[in-house]
Parts: sequence; structure tokens; C-alpha cells
Amino acid sequence: MRLATSADLPEVVALERECYSDPWPASAFAALPDNPRVFFAIARDAESGRLAGYVIAWFVLDEGELANLAVTPKARRHGVGSKLLERVLEDATARGTRDLYLEVRASNTAAQALYGRREFKEVGRRKSYYRSPTEDALILRRTLKP
Repeated sequence: MRLATSADLPEVVALERECYSDPWPASAFAALPDNPRVFFAIARDAESGRLAGYVIAWFVLDEGELANLAVTPKARRHGVGSKLLERVLEDATARGTRDLYLEVRASNTAAQALYGRREFKEVGRRKSYYRSPTEDALILRRTLKP
């Protein structure tokens, strides 16, 4: 696991398209590796060297948002998502972040379980937030201890 660089972006964009029905455009990733307000890390498979997952979070003052976390289908249920999430939490704590937020599809129970194990709690709902298919987003928050 390491911080992402611009050289990783083609693989990240491909994984984004594989994992999400309404993926971010490639241009959305371009400025992220060099932005000091962004935590952007990747995980690679130790044997193949292929991208196994990535995570993106951004921070303003004492709040942060976990914007995206994706893991290849082959790497799921092997701890990759947990490790990426743990790195975000470590970075957020080091930055002095008080609250970390995220949105998750209401039907994505696997992701909800992952976040629940890390003490994220539901604090709201965005009606019809997601497209393809249209679905509510649950807003989750974790308050970090200083």
C-alpha cells in the first residue's frame, strides 16, 4: 500500500469503471495525487503487482470526507478495503480531523458493515442521490478522537 501517483491513474480509472455503475470521469482523478488536502492511496496485489484497490478522502479544516473506496472483485473479502480504510483514518487523525463523513448506497450492506466495524454511524440520508440505478445514499459519520 502506498500513496497514489499520476502513473497509477489509468488503472484507478479502469477499476472505478469496473466497480461503479456511475463512475467518476478520468478527469476527476487528474489533480488528486498532488493535492495536499487529499489522501489518495492504492493497494497492489503482492504477487501480481496489479491494482487491488484505492481510496480517496479530502479534508477541509477539521472535517473530512471519504469520497471513494474501491476494491477489485477478486481482492474483496481479503482485508484490502479494511486496510485502505484504516490508512484513511490514520491520515485523518494525523491531520486533526474531528469528523469524517461518507455516503454509501442504501443497498450496499457489505460496505455498511465495513464502515460499521470502524464506528461509522448513520446521520442522514440523501434521497435518490445515486444514479444507475437511482437509490438513496446513507450519510455516515465517524467522530475521531484527538
